[in-house]
Amino acid sequence: MKLIAALGNPGPKYELNRHNIGFIVLDLLSDNLGINFKAGKGDWYYAQGKIDNQDFMLLKPTTFMNNSGHAVKEFADSHNIKYSDLLLVYDDFQLPLGTIRVRRMGSDGGHNGIKNIIYHLNTIEFPRMRIGIGPDEIIKGEDYVDYVLTNFTDEEIETIKQLLPHYFNCIISYLTKDIVQVMNEYNRSFIVKE
Repeated sequence: MKLIAALGNPGPKYELNRHNIGFIVLDLLSDNLGINFKAGKGDWYYAQGKIDNQDFMLLKPTTFMNNSGHAVKEFADSHNIKYSDLLLVYDDFQLPLGTIRVRRMGSDGGHNGIKNIIYHLNTIEFPRMRIGIGPDEIIKGEDYVDYVLTNFTDEEIETIKQLLPHYFNCIISYLTKDIVQVMNEYNRSFIVKE
């Protein structure tokens, strides 16, 4: 069993925030696969599916981004899911919009949600899929907090609609292929610069 867990903030106020790209992608992926999220017995919503004989679950913690670790650990442990079979899907403002980065393990990279998950799981050894949400120019100082908590612009939403097949295919590849193959195929920008 593999688990795909997205990070985000619950509720309509945050629905289209840049910080919520993980939730946005999992919601649209579940729609695309015809599986529905339902409320769990903990602080989460979850969905179940199967692709190429691979059972998987999707998870959206409802604890807010920076406190996601407890929910992710509780869900994974209660379903006997190894942390090495857990893919975290989340935003990265340091990567330009259109870029995907998959890694087998690593530090929190300054992401408070991942920091909390590392703390609760007591390991850095879980795969992650970072989705670029950054602008072309570098964000300075504390400006990133305001940036990630603002909504995507209409133009960015149109770009994301074009990128969704790449996000979906990356996750499905994780479910059906070796992670090294996934990294080789998807660690790049999917926006063609003119």
